Amino acid sequence: MRLATRTFLWSILPFAVLLAGSFYAVQNRVLLKVRENLQSSVRQTQESLAIMRSRTEQRDSRVLRVVTQNPALKAGVQLMLGDRSDPQARATVEDQLLEIGGELGFDFLLVSDVTGAPLAAVMFQEGRLKALDLARQQPPRQGYFTSDGRTFQITSVPIDEGSENLGALSVGERFNLSAVPGTAVLMRNGKIVETNAAGLPLAEAESGLRGCGESSECEIRLGGATYVSTLMQGETAAGGYVVRSLESLDAAMGPIQAILRRVFLFAGLGALAAAVLVSGLSSRSIVRPISGVIDRLHESAKTGELPVFDGSKERIQEIRDLTESFNRAAASIRDGQERLLRANVEFIESLASALDARDPYTAGHSRRVSQYALSVAQAMRLSPAQTQEIRIGALLHDIGKIGITDAILQKPDRLTPEEDRVIRQHPSIGRRILESVRGFHPFLDVVELHHENWDGTGYPRGLRAEETPLAARVVKIADAWDAMTSDRPYRQGMSRNQALAVLRKVAGTQMDPAIAEVFCTLWGADRPEVERESDALVRLSAAVGEPAQPLQPQDAQLPVEQRDA
Repeated sequence: MRLATRTFLWSILPFAVLLAGSFYAVQNRVLLKVRENLQSSVRQTQESLAIMRSRTEQRDSRVLRVVTQNPALKAGVQLMLGDRSDPQARATVEDQLLEIGGELGFDFLLVSDVTGAPLAAVMFQEGRLKALDLARQQPPRQGYFTSDGRTFQITSVPIDEGSENLGALSVGERFNLSAVPGTAVLMRNGKIVETNAAGLPLAEAESGLRGCGESSECEIRLGGATYVSTLMQGETAAGGYVVRSLESLDAAMGPIQAILRRVFLFAGLGALAAAVLVSGLSSRSIVRPISGVIDRLHESAKTGELPVFDGSKERIQEIRDLTESFNRAAASIRDGQERLLRANVEFIESLASALDARDPYTAGHSRRVSQYALSVAQAMRLSPAQTQEIRIGALLHDIGKIGITDAILQKPDRLTPEEDRVIRQHPSIGRRILESVRGFHPFLDVVELHHENWDGTGYPRGLRAEETPLAARVVKIADAWDAMTSDRPYRQGMSRNQALAVLRKVAGTQMDPAIAEVFCTLWGADRPEVERESDALVRLSAAVGEPAQPLQPQDAQLPVEQRDA
C-alpha cells in the first residue's frame, strides 16, 4: 500500500469521522439556538421603536394640523419671509412658538421656509423654552436633531395660506432609547450620539460599528465579547442618523454552554486518544525518514554542496523514489556547475593571455599574479568565495591595459609624466569594460582598486587603509611581487630576498602591513637564497609553467613601476 493511501487511512479517516459527526451536531444546535435568541431580541426592539414612532407621529400630526392654522403664527411667518432680518417679525414668530410649546409640551419647535432654511426656533433649555440661536445651530425639518447632549425626534407639517405654501412647522420631543428593550445605539455619521447601555465602551463600539457600514447585520468585538449588530429598519434619517441594535452573541449562547461542554468533552477525549495512537504510528513510518532527508538538505544549504542519498536503505517506496530523483537532479546540477566553472576560467585565462601577449616581457604576468594571490588567500584562510574573487580578479586585474597604446606599454625606456598619467587610467578602463558584462561584478573592485596605497597615495580614488577592499589589497602585493622579480627592458628583476626587503619597507605605506607580513612569511624570507629546491617562488613558477631563472638586483627603491603593475 502506497504512502499516500496509508497516510489517508491512518491519519485522516478516524479524525474525519469522529470530529465531523460531533461537530456537525453541535454546530446545528448552536446556530439554531443563537439565531432564535437574536431574532427574538431584534423583533422586540423593532416593535418597540415602531410603536414609539407611530405614537409620536399620530399625536404630533393631529396637533400640528391645528397649530398651523394659528393666524398670529402665519402673520409672523409672512413678515419674516418679507424681511428675514426684521427683529420684530422674528420676535413675533418666536413668541408664538414659545406659547405653542408651553401649552402642548413640545421640547423643540422650528419654523422654516419652503426651501428648508430655518427662520426661527425654540428649544427647552435650562428648565424652560428659549429662543434658539440659528446662527450657531441649523436644525433639520425632519428626522433627528442633537443639541447639548440631547437628541430630538422631529416631525414636520406644512404651513399653508390658502393654496400658497409659506413653509413648514417642525416639532420634536426627546428621543429616549431607554424605552427600547435590549441594547441600542443612535449614531450620526459614525459617532454614537446616545445609547441605553450603561458602561458601553463608546470608542470601541464606534470603531466596530463603522466597519459595518450600511450592512443590515454584522459582528463586532467589544470588551473581548462578540456582538451582533442589526440595522433597525426604517430608522435611517436625514443628517446621517441611524439606529442599530447590539446583541451579545456570547450571552445568547449561554443557555447551551452546558451542552457544548459535554459534547466537546467526549469528542475531545476520543480525538486525543486517536491522535496519540496515530501520531506514534506515523512518526515511525513517515516522520523519521523525511526528517533525515531534511537534515541532510539543511547541511547542504550551509556547505553549498548537494548531498547524495542512499535510497536503498529506505523501506518506503515514495522516499526511495524521492531520494533517487534528487540524486539524479543533483548530479546534473553538479555537472553543469563544473562545466560552467571550467568555461568561465578558460575564458578568463584566455583574456589574460591575450593581454599579456601584447608585451613579451609581461607574458604570463596575470597567471603568476593569480597564483601568488591565491597562495596568500589560502594562507590567510579566507572563505571560498573570497578566495575565488581574489584568484579570478588577479587574472583580470590588468584588463584595462587593452585601452592603452602599444607605444606606451612596450616603451623600452621609463615613462614620461604624460605617459604615466595615461597608464594610470587602466584600472578605470578595466572597470568600465567588465561592469557591463554579467557575472564579472564580484571582480570589479580588484580590477579598479589594485593600485590603491595603504596611506591613501594610490590611484584612481586615493583610498586609505581598509577603505580598499581586502581582495584588491591582496592582489596589489602579488602584482608588486611579480613586477619586482620579473625582468623588464629598462631593468633587471630583483632577487627574492631583495624583493621581500622592499615589501617590508613599504608595508604600512603602500601595502597592507598585515598582508605584507603573511606574504613575507609565506615565501620564507629568513631561508638562504641558495636553497632553490625549497624556494616557494620556484615552486610557484614551476606550477604556472615559467622557468625559475635567478634574478639579479637592480635597485631596491619602489616595489612597482606604474607600467609594470
